[in-house]
Amino acid sequence: MSDRLERLTQALLAAAARAGAGAADAIAVDGVAQSIDVRDGRLEQAERSEGVEIGLRVLIGGRQACVSASDISDRTMAEMAERAVAMAREAPEDPNAGLADPSQLARNWDIAALELADPAADPAPADLEQEALRTEAAALAVAGVSRSMGASAAQSRRSVWIAASNGFSGGYVRSSRHLSASAIAGEGLTMERDWAAESRIFAADMPSPEEIGQRAGERAAARHGSRKPPTGAFPVLYDERVSNSLIGHLLAAVNGQAIARGASWLRDALHQPVLPAGLSVTEDPFRVRIGGSRPFDAEGLPTRRRDIVAAGVLTGWTLDLATARKLGMDSTGNASRGTSAPPSPAHSNIALTPGAASREDLIRQMGRGLLVTQLIGSSINATTGDYSRGASGFWIENGEIAYPVNECTIAGNLRQMLMTLIPANDGRAHQSHVIPSLLVEGLTVAGA
Repeated sequence: MSDRLERLTQALLAAAARAGAGAADAIAVDGVAQSIDVRDGRLEQAERSEGVEIGLRVLIGGRQACVSASDISDRTMAEMAERAVAMAREAPEDPNAGLADPSQLARNWDIAALELADPAADPAPADLEQEALRTEAAALAVAGVSRSMGASAAQSRRSVWIAASNGFSGGYVRSSRHLSASAIAGEGLTMERDWAAESRIFAADMPSPEEIGQRAGERAAARHGSRKPPTGAFPVLYDERVSNSLIGHLLAAVNGQAIARGASWLRDALHQPVLPAGLSVTEDPFRVRIGGSRPFDAEGLPTRRRDIVAAGVLTGWTLDLATARKLGMDSTGNASRGTSAPPSPAHSNIALTPGAASREDLIRQMGRGLLVTQLIGSSINATTGDYSRGASGFWIENGEIAYPVNECTIAGNLRQMLMTLIPANDGRAHQSHVIPSLLVEGLTVAGA
């Protein structure tokens, strides 16, 4: 499979050169995915998709254009190259566009060491259906669950190859297994829904369907009888299921595209504290059996482990070649791309320094406040960091869960919120983003 994709990218580069491109890069993606949905003990939907997509970027001086296709015939590739060159000649000039210098390229990587693809045979649709049925049955068996919203089992395998006229050529294969279930507790206007889901690269690493289904059912049953919380300023504990969103806002604010546009609430925060002094945010693209791992980025540059935030201090931006050139910096090896667009900066595996306390310890510590387990909608001002989101979860009184809550809003300013973070120790190591539950002081809760 990799040989086929490599040949396709080389053919695209040759077509670009014949069409008059000064430089070019190409990507080929071959994917197979299947999913099974069940509901009420019966098959509801079965899907399978497979195919090859190709993409070509051509550069003429500082002008560039991208084209993509799902037809891999020689004629189509020749037409793609001619069309891309014609588009590039009409495109506005960008002095920051361009390929990496050959001296910058990744070399001698060991893709096998990352274990990104399960060597086991892909499951048959009947096997996925049985996993989904077992997951749903376990959710329905939980006391208090009134009905199922369904369960899903899915599997995918995706091969990628990237090549460029500067001499880079490399690729890899990723696989994924997924199980999820959603359950309802209550009836009529009192119905409450919750869910559980798990994904792994290796099927052997997956929890059992019964464990996932039971978790979905227990979460739904615990939400029965939800009501609005009081209004006021309270501590808010973001459950591990949703805590990644907070760090996600930080990561979006340090993305090179936002910084280059001046549209980030952290645009003036380089080398300044953005988290409490004991906390670091680390990117590690070399974690084994983790979906975000990769030995090189979409521009062929080597990836590296780095602290985006070190001991509370913001150390740098997340950059691809274009944003790095615009800011007068070096790429951090974070380029990502699809078949139809040029590279752009993106993070891979992220981890926040864990705390010493458990989630239950933080619940006791907060005394009175809100435990958030689901977030709904979003109103984030990217330039000021003003934050407002709908939420549901549980109200805490005297350091204990008192009752489930819904239909409330939490608000604050991200710059201030992040400086008060207290992490728990419940981050899950199998996830690409390992972020524990996070306690934030003094948010505005709007409820009853």
